[in-house]
Amino acid sequence: MTTSPFGRVVTAMVTPMTPDGAVDAQGVAAVVEHLIATGHDGVVVNGTTGESPTLSSAESIAMVETVKRAAGDRLAVTAGVGSNNTAHAIEMAAAATRAGADALLVVSPYYNKPTQAGLLAHTRAIADAAKLPILLYDIPGRTATPFAVETLIALADHERILGVKDAKGDLWAASEVMAATDLLWYSGADEQNLAHLAQGAHGIVSVVGHVAGRDYADMIAAVDAGDLATAREIHHRLIPVTNALMSTSQGAIMAKAALVELGVISHATVRLPYVEGPAEHLEVVRAGLAASGIGGAA
Repeated sequence: MTTSPFGRVVTAMVTPMTPDGAVDAQGVAAVVEHLIATGHDGVVVNGTTGESPTLSSAESIAMVETVKRAAGDRLAVTAGVGSNNTAHAIEMAAAATRAGADALLVVSPYYNKPTQAGLLAHTRAIADAAKLPILLYDIPGRTATPFAVETLIALADHERILGVKDAKGDLWAASEVMAATDLLWYSGADEQNLAHLAQGAHGIVSVVGHVAGRDYADMIAAVDAGDLATAREIHHRLIPVTNALMSTSQGAIMAKAALVELGVISHATVRLPYVEGPAEHLEVVRAGLAASGIGGAA
């Protein structure tokens, strides 16, 4: 596998919490060790799966410090610093850099719905102020504002904007940008990992990777080798666990439940507005893990 500032087998990491809702530093370190042991070379902290909307700025920066301390140089640590307030995003980028992040994740502004001209100016302002490589995060289902093809092509000229985490679901738009730029492309939706890799994506930023890191490392290696039959076999085998984590409730909730089931963390606590799933959801997780051949404590 080649290297990049972000890694190739990357998971958008949950933020483990104690039953009272505090960030569980011991659990954070345990998840980092689990991800390293299961084939990851990168991790995203303070993404949506990390419940970033409910973490304070201080907690977000502490997460970067804790993950970097646990990972050392074994994982590329990309810190989510995106905001719908450009000045705040610039402040968070600087703080994450001081905390030891290797790269930054910048999502399109949510709720205030800027124009593409505004999105371009917002992103360039962050990149101009930043000192680390930037991975853009395109997920209009959460932000309401997509990065248009033309916007991504324009942003590719910036020396620090090096990649895109694509959760837009538009494979043709991804093809257009990959053909026109040298941006490192990452599938940001596990259902489309194989499709993105087959058309030239560099890697994945996963939720299911919490439990299927080795499988995704093997999928990437198979695509690199031109062995699409093996890559398809992995893709098909992971359908049950992907459905269990991504289609039952909400990814962060289900990923934490799966990590508890595998013995990686002790508690599946989430913060409001998330709530833990009912017992029947845990049964779905168990069935999905078993059907995909995933099990045993880390």
